[in-house]
Amino acid sequence: MNHSDRLAAFAALGQRLATISTDELTPLAARARNQNSWFDLPNVTAAVRGIAHLLAEEPLRHWAARYPPEPTAVRQIGVVMAGNIPMVGFHDMLCVLLSGHILLAKLSADDTVLMLWLMEELAAIEPRFKEAIQVLPRLNAADAFIATGSDNTARYFEFYFGKKPNLIRRNRTSVAVLTGQETDSELALLGPDIFQYYGLGCRNVSKLFVPEGYSFVPLLDALQICEGVLNHHKYQNNYDYNKSILLVNAVPHFDNGFLLITRGLALVSPISVLHFEEYAHEVDLADKLTDSAERIQCVVSAAGRFAGSFPFGRAQNPGVADYADGIDTMEFLATLT
Repeated sequence: MNHSDRLAAFAALGQRLATISTDELTPLAARARNQNSWFDLPNVTAAVRGIAHLLAEEPLRHWAARYPPEPTAVRQIGVVMAGNIPMVGFHDMLCVLLSGHILLAKLSADDTVLMLWLMEELAAIEPRFKEAIQVLPRLNAADAFIATGSDNTARYFEFYFGKKPNLIRRNRTSVAVLTGQETDSELALLGPDIFQYYGLGCRNVSKLFVPEGYSFVPLLDALQICEGVLNHHKYQNNYDYNKSILLVNAVPHFDNGFLLITRGLALVSPISVLHFEEYAHEVDLADKLTDSAERIQCVVSAAGRFAGSFPFGRAQNPGVADYADGIDTMEFLATLT
């Protein structure tokens, strides 16, 4: 199977996912939710549409053309996949297989249903991929490793995988920059950046940077369109718990009935909570974000006006070249000998 065959198969998978019906996704999402209760139908649907977006044929071919069509030597690549949001391991799977290597996948216990389904869909389109995909409990046979986990697990990955080529990712989160000049419609676009996948992804906004004296009323009002997150019992439990903690400790905060906003220096916030920090000058803010770049997955602002940021509403729709942690996975794979 050559590069053109592999590329055509992934493009066909993208077309398949772009046209899949709700009737077909509903039982699949039910199976996934039985395994991981965060994986409800809206989030599984969003993840499927997101992968279809990654596999849009023209940008996929343009991206793939940047790299060698065939590897110097075919290697077995062990991939430790995360399971915080549906099918988050797909991009690594795409990179390994498209580059011509063999995938040894250690799936997250929280996301086997969907990842196995994706692998089956790809193999149905191109049966020769069956020989290039192995799902294993251990990755002892791997020649190189790609692993995604928390800061703590990253230390274990470095210990166990350190003697072979490796790409190890750590905790990251995303932030939003507001100026106070945003329109209501722009603020509403920030909703999916915060709430999609219930805030569990590294591309979810968990912190706001706002100008001194910022009024949160327009933002809280605009985000009311997302109040449906309370329909998920685990999200509501998190909201109730975090609200009680803030009240018991008399911590000043804003509350619109499903989202809590409180002052905090930490980039990462609990589910249902956003931290905020004020800035006096955008130049100072840019320096702060630069200093924290290794812990930030992406920055969003209205219409992407802040330098280097995505527009509101785009955090959860990365392109195929928007690599996790900013590390070029395809380049890593192309360097293996």
